[in-house]
Amino acid sequence: MNQTFTFADRLKSAMEQKHMKQVDLIHAAETAGIKVGKSHISQYVSGKTVPRAEILHFLSETLDVDADWLSGNGGNTVNLETSPRRTFSKSTKLDNVLYDVRGPVVDEANRMERNGTHILKLNIGNPAPFGFRTPDEVIYDMRHQLADCQGYSASQGLFAARKAIMQYAQLKKIPNVDIDDIYTGNGVSELINLSMSALLDDGDEILIPSPDYPLWTACATLAGGKAVHYICDEQSEWYPDMEDIKRKVNSRTKAIVLINPNNPTGALYPREVLQQIVDIAREHQLMIFSDEIYDRLVMDGEEHVSIASLAPDLFCVTFSGLSKSHMIAGFRIGWMILSGAKNKAKGYIEGINMLSSMRLCSNVPAQSIVQTALGGYQSVNEYIQPGGRVYEQREFIYKALNDIPGISAVKPRAAFYIFPKIDTEKFNIYNDEQFALDFLHDKQVLIVPGKGFNWNQPDHFRIVYLPDIRQLDKAMKKMKEFFATYKQV
Repeated sequence: MNQTFTFADRLKSAMEQKHMKQVDLIHAAETAGIKVGKSHISQYVSGKTVPRAEILHFLSETLDVDADWLSGNGGNTVNLETSPRRTFSKSTKLDNVLYDVRGPVVDEANRMERNGTHILKLNIGNPAPFGFRTPDEVIYDMRHQLADCQGYSASQGLFAARKAIMQYAQLKKIPNVDIDDIYTGNGVSELINLSMSALLDDGDEILIPSPDYPLWTACATLAGGKAVHYICDEQSEWYPDMEDIKRKVNSRTKAIVLINPNNPTGALYPREVLQQIVDIAREHQLMIFSDEIYDRLVMDGEEHVSIASLAPDLFCVTFSGLSKSHMIAGFRIGWMILSGAKNKAKGYIEGINMLSSMRLCSNVPAQSIVQTALGGYQSVNEYIQPGGRVYEQREFIYKALNDIPGISAVKPRAAFYIFPKIDTEKFNIYNDEQFALDFLHDKQVLIVPGKGFNWNQPDHFRIVYLPDIRQLDKAMKKMKEFFATYKQV
C-alpha cells in the first residue's frame, strides 16, 4: 500500500527540493507583498493549519510546484509517489532563432524603465513615437470605412487594395503580375513567415544577407531550412559581395533574399548590382525574395529599382507595405507580389494559397486604406528632401558618428537606419551585446548590437535616426562621452 502525505509533508518536501527554510519563505513573502508571518509558516509546516487560497498560490509559485499538487486537489492527502511534476520548455526549433531587435538589451531597458529610468530609444523603426504622423486623408478614409470592415475579406485581400498594389507593381515595372498574384498581410513580417514556411524542407538552404533583418533568418530556421549568410561589403557601400554569394551556392540552395533598401545599413543597390544578382540566380535557377518595404524612403535623388523588373524569366516574390512610408507601423499592412516565371512555382503557389487561407485574412480596416495611401499625395516625399526630417536627421547622425574617435559609418542612402563600425582594438570590445548593455547602463541610451542582425563580428551596432535632431544630439553627446573612457573588461 502506497504511503500518503499531508499538506505539511508536501510543503516540507517542496522546501527541501528548493533548499529553502521557513525564514526564506517569510522573506519571499515580504518581497511579494504577501502578508504572512513566522507563526503562520510554522503552523503550515507543523501541520496545525493549511493556508488560504492566496497564500497557497504564493507558496506554489515560490516553491515552483503545482498548486493542486500542494493542496492535494482539495483534500488533505495525496500520493506523492504517483504525482511527478510536469514542466514545459520552449520548442527546440527555437534554439537557433534570434530576434535581438527586441532581445536581451531591450529587456534590460524595459526593466530600467519600470524602475523609473528614462531611456532614449534608438533601437526600433517605429515612426509614430517620434512625432511622425499618418497622413490625414488615410485616417479619414479608415474612419469612414470601418463599418464596412467588420467581416473577413478574401484570404488574399480586398479587391480594391490588391488592384491598387497591382497598379503600383506596374509603376515599378514588375512583369507578369495580375490581381491573383498579390497577397496582403499583417505587415511584411507575417508574409515573410508564410513565404518561408511554404518553401523550405528540412536541410534546404537559402541565401540571406549579413547583416540582415533578423526575421528572415528566424523564419527560414523555423521552417526547417538553413540560412546561409552572404556578406555585404562595408567597403563597397554595403553592397552584396558577389564572389561570396557564388561560393555559397550549392545544390541545396533554393533561393536568395535581398533587402533593398537595406535594414540595418541603409544601403540602396544600383541597377548594375541587382543585375549581377539576377545573373547568379538565373545561372543556378534560384527564386528571388526581395524585401522592399523602404522603397519610398530613398534620398539624394536616387532611384529604387525592383529586382523583379530585371528578371521576367525568374520566379520572384517582392515584399512592400505602408508601415514605413506612411508612418503606420501599428496598422500592420503589407503585401507580397508574385511575378516572373510563375509556371515554375505552381506547387509553391499552392502552398502559399493554403497558408494564406489558414490565417483567414489580414487586417481588413488596414487593407481599406491601401488604395488611398498609394494613390494620394505622397507626404513621405517631404521627409526625404533637403529640409525634411528624415533627410536632415540622416545628415546629422552621419556626421556626429564619424566625429567620434573610434567610430566610423557609411552614409545611408535610404530608410532611417545607420550601421556604424567600432574600432574594437581601441575599446577592447569582444562582446557587442555587453557593449550595448554597458552603454545602456551608463548613458540610458538603447541601441541594438550587430549580432542582432546576424553580423558575426562584435564591431557594429545599429542606430535608428527617427528621433528629432535635439534628441539625436543628446544621444551622440552621450555616446562621445561614453567612448572617451570606455574599455570593455
